[in-house]
Amino acid sequence: MLNWRQIDTVLLDMDGTLLDLHFDNHFWLEHLPKRWAELSGISMVEAKKQLEAQYQELNGKIEWYCLDYWSQRLSLPITELKREVMDKIQMRADTPAFLTALKNSGRKVILVTNAHPDSLSLKIERTELASYIDTLVSTHEFGVTKEQQELWQQLQQRFGFDPKRTLFVDDSLPILQSAQRFGIAHLLAVANPDSQKPSRAITEFPAVEDYSVLLTEIQATSPNELKLQRDDQ
Repeated sequence: MLNWRQIDTVLLDMDGTLLDLHFDNHFWLEHLPKRWAELSGISMVEAKKQLEAQYQELNGKIEWYCLDYWSQRLSLPITELKREVMDKIQMRADTPAFLTALKNSGRKVILVTNAHPDSLSLKIERTELASYIDTLVSTHEFGVTKEQQELWQQLQQRFGFDPKRTLFVDDSLPILQSAQRFGIAHLLAVANPDSQKPSRAITEFPAVEDYSVLLTEIQATSPNELKLQRDDQ
């Protein structure tokens, strides 16, 4: 599926890629509409309709991912509301072994999420992501999202990765397309980001449902081999 001998940097999405997307889907599509209905005195059906229209308006923009924006727009304490259902935050079952293999292989591993810093902090609090990955980046630091080319340019400037020797893993096809336009050579889609929904058929990119199928090839390349390959280029 991937030529791991040509990969020495791995950029990873968070929600749906390392964490079960069920929490986010439940919060934005069920829990927030419920709270919005209570505040506004409208039905759950109407609350969902109103919020979904606002979601569509901002899809892919930094505001869509910004908890401060939604707190102000809806007059609701979004971070506190997330804590009401934080028991649903969990890593994918195949994530720990995948991250352990990457770390032991000597590759540079960087988490790059569009999630707001408060959301990232909440998920670090609830999971062990920080014990597997040393570098955790919210795109809010840059003021642009992974859908935009400016983000990839700034990421490369900060971390100095070679796009031809970089793998990017995400569950969003538009974001994978953005990375592809920038020149990231190795791309991998996650077919089953939400544990409560069926897998998707993905043909545009190599796709995976369980990271365990990658472990043998990841582990086959030692840190010394990777260093020698980088030195030869």
